[in-house]
Amino acid sequence: MEGRIIIAVAAAAAILSCTEPVEHTAPAIHDRDSVSVMTSYGVNTLISDSGVIKYKVVTERWDVNTVREPSCWTFEKGVFFEQFDQQFHVEAYVQADTAWYYDQKKLWHLRGRVRIRNVNGLLYESQELWWDGLKHELYSNVFSKVTTPERTLQGTYFLSDERMTHYTVSNSKGSFTTEDIEKKEESQSAPGDTVQQQPEPMLRPQTQKHARKTNPD
Repeated sequence: MEGRIIIAVAAAAAILSCTEPVEHTAPAIHDRDSVSVMTSYGVNTLISDSGVIKYKVVTERWDVNTVREPSCWTFEKGVFFEQFDQQFHVEAYVQADTAWYYDQKKLWHLRGRVRIRNVNGLLYESQELWWDGLKHELYSNVFSKVTTPERTLQGTYFLSDERMTHYTVSNSKGSFTTEDIEKKEESQSAPGDTVQQQPEPMLRPQTQKHARKTNPD
């Protein structure tokens, strides 16, 4: 009898141990690299550079991470900002669906429906653009479209100064006026735009195995 009681107790203990819930836990996260130091919502603020107000930033969300290498500001919900000159006049506006700003390098990375318009009426459109604040230039390696009151240019490479008064579009196609063609040399020496096209690839001539001979009459 005593043996049967021991067997029954052991069976009950086995059944309870099978039905007891087991807690599954993940290891703690110790990497602070992915954690933002500051997160702001509904931002509408001015940003200065060397004591001079340079930009007005409007964004739905702004994350600042100074721990990441390199440190970065992230605008995952899109960004719109205006650029000012030293007299606080608007030089251009810029907008994009997503943006990253590497503050130590002064480098902007804009992606998704990038739009830039300057005071001269130039409109730039692309899906990706880099803005180097140290070299004071903008560049893109994807399809870009530049529209001015005089012409429209499209190409797969774009390089420009910050004010977009001197720019280059390569692998391009576009529309030009007769005046542009007649004043080509003048426009190359004066401030303006530059269009570069890559030369056609050289083809190896085919050898003729059977040359046809003709007899003189």
